[in-house]
Amino acid sequence: MRRVLLYILLLYITSCTTTDPKEHIQYLDGYWEIKKVVLSDGNEKEYKFNQDIDFFEIKDSIGIRKKVRPKLDGSFTVTDNQEVFSITIENDSVRLHYKNSLATWKETIISAKENEIVFKNETGNVYFYQRYQKLQL
Repeated sequence: MRRVLLYILLLYITSCTTTDPKEHIQYLDGYWEIKKVVLSDGNEKEYKFNQDIDFFEIKDSIGIRKKVRPKLDGSFTVTDNQEVFSITIENDSVRLHYKNSLATWKETIISAKENEIVFKNETGNVYFYQRYQKLQL
């Protein structure tokens, strides 16, 4: 219950800010690693290690999201998992609209900073990402 209240407080605080949602887009480009997911029922799943990293690339209002795998030498193996999306501003929020042969869906950027992005999908799940840091061996 405490986690649910903390989550609601976080959403309330971030929704009360007057940041221009277009400013969120500047942070999206690059490599992002999922930290945790807060499911719509309040349960949390934390990720200690990620085999795959999300790579975002934006040009104008169109973007690509690819899954990549980091290698020990600092390079990446690109997986076959890739989605194209369009970006719109709706109700003072940035929305990513995805469409492929199987489905259409959207995500909303709840907050975005240089090292953290939070997305919410249509089912109410909230995804917390941190900027990917290369492996230090």
